[in-house]
Order: sequence, then C-alpha cells, then structure tokens
Amino acid sequence: MSEERRVGIVLVSHSAQVAAAVVELARGLAGGAADVPVAPAGGTEAGGLGTSAELIAAAAASVDRGAGVALLADLGSAVLTVKALLAEGDELPEGTRLVDAPFLEGAVAAVVTAAAGADLDAVEAAATEAYAYRKV
Repeated sequence: MSEERRVGIVLVSHSAQVAAAVVELARGLAGGAADVPVAPAGGTEAGGLGTSAELIAAAAASVDRGAGVALLADLGSAVLTVKALLAEGDELPEGTRLVDAPFLEGAVAAVVTAAAGADLDAVEAAATEAYAYRKV
C-alpha cells in the first residue's frame, strides 16, 4: 500500500495532553511510524477537559489518505461525540469508523498495524484484539 493510501488514526480523549502523549507513545513503540498519519483530538477548543466535534473532524480530515480513518476514543462522551459525527455523515471523511478498542493498547496496535501497510479492517481488528492483552 502506498503512503498516499495509508489508514489514518485519530485518538480522541477528554484531554489534549493525554491524546498527544498516546500519539507519541504509539509512534515510539511502532518504531517512529513516521509514515502513519496519526493525530490527537483532545479536550476543547478553549484548552479544557472535554470533547470537541470540531477538533475531531479537523483531526480526521488531517489524517485522511483515502484508505479510511480509525477513531479510537477514551471515555463516554468522547464515544458519544464520535457517534454523533458519524451519524451526521458529512463531517468526517468517507471510510471513517469508530473502533471499539482500549485506548492506549488499541492505539499502539492500530499504529503498528497501519505502519505495516494494512487496510482499515486489519487496523480495526488489531486494535480490537488489544482487549485480550493480559497483564498478569
């Protein structure tokens, strides 16, 4: 898959700092993954805690390379905001989907898989499989 057709990934968090840190961690654990378009969409436009449909839509547009966009969200209202955007149908790039995955582990799996040139279905599957990661 060419770089132009990579899957984009948006990490939606209630905190701009958390979203940015998870992007940095996922890229780092994926060996830099410089060719994977990943963007944070955290907090509100004013810099507070919360979620912003505008920030999510802008982040999705910024990572769209024509192969779909995977959105991973941290908690309740972030998920609801993404679902509302998807229901509207015209705010997000075509092929955008909400991925049901743990935020941190799913983000790492998604970035690693996208870095390998996988399609959106494979990126979603890898992120979702992160629910099975055992720590003890």
